[in-house]
Amino acid sequence: MSDPTRRPVTDIALTAQALKNSGGAERYTRDVIAGLHRMGLRPTLFAREVDRSLPEAAWIDAQPLNVRWAPRKLRNLAFDWRLKQRLKRHRPACVFSINHSTHADVALCGGTHPGSLEAAGRAARRSDEWQIDMERRVYSRARSIVAHSQLMSRELQRFYGVQADRIDVLYPPVDTARFQPLNDAERAAVRRQFDLPEDRVIFLFSSTSHERKGYPLLEAFFAQTALPVCLVVAGRPVPKTSDTIRYVGYCKEIEKLFAAADFTVVASAYEPFGLVGVESVMCGTPLVIADNVGSAEAVTGAAKIEFSRKSAGSFERAIQAALERVQGGDARIAEPLRSLVYDPSVDAHVAALYEIFTR
Repeated sequence: MSDPTRRPVTDIALTAQALKNSGGAERYTRDVIAGLHRMGLRPTLFAREVDRSLPEAAWIDAQPLNVRWAPRKLRNLAFDWRLKQRLKRHRPACVFSINHSTHADVALCGGTHPGSLEAAGRAARRSDEWQIDMERRVYSRARSIVAHSQLMSRELQRFYGVQADRIDVLYPPVDTARFQPLNDAERAAVRRQFDLPEDRVIFLFSSTSHERKGYPLLEAFFAQTALPVCLVVAGRPVPKTSDTIRYVGYCKEIEKLFAAADFTVVASAYEPFGLVGVESVMCGTPLVIADNVGSAEAVTGAAKIEFSRKSAGSFERAIQAALERVQGGDARIAEPLRSLVYDPSVDAHVAALYEIFTR
């Protein structure tokens, strides 16, 4: 039951790297703004860059903070310092930081720097230590932290000693109108459009950061397999293609490829969530997904075949299981929403955020 004495909060500020047409945090920033707009709220946005041609720019009070004068590795600190000065003029009722800010009431955790270093097997350099110190101050000062997966919740507790009762796990949203299944004829048309082989099972890999996303593991298998399979890579180019590895370039309509593929492969060494997993499921296409990927916990049942990057032969067995399911005609996801543990819509996510803002 809602508290009748609680007053609605309308004075909300967001902090972000940028408002622009891009993926990742920039896409999330736009989603949050759009969701708040549909709730009748007009937040203030503090960001390094604001693209005023975007529709979301009309739904905010933009407060650009230029930090280009600072050395690249110190720009997070410079942004935080400039934000502090700006907040002296007016302190909103709630500040939600999508990037790192020590002045946040509610802070987003979409990844931790110690977690990424550990996954990469790399020792911390001085610039890494600056980043870790910044994260520690952000997460110790915020009254609440929004973690994009249980994986991130565990890392917050492990690396920064954050108490579990200060963490809310909210899986990130997707554009449910954009990511939808295609019928058989439409799927076949997309395969012809991208010249995909008709006699092979298609595994889609979408990536602009191949090393972190696990491409070496995939290349080692697909380059030498005799199975009737094909890895289709969208995003950054690959060194070598063949009958079993195809490159289709950067795809602005990635939802078509998700829907046309037989499986999507998510094999990252470090992936706090991995939105492509949910996007693929929403398009009716199941996953071959590493068990260390955050979005694996949000997908259930036959919509995923998990493997372990740490277990020899695990990936090969997962591909064989996927191949058998396609050959048996039992691979497509008939009701995508039933394969997710949460409502992936933007409005549901922002409504949950607002509950945290007003707590």
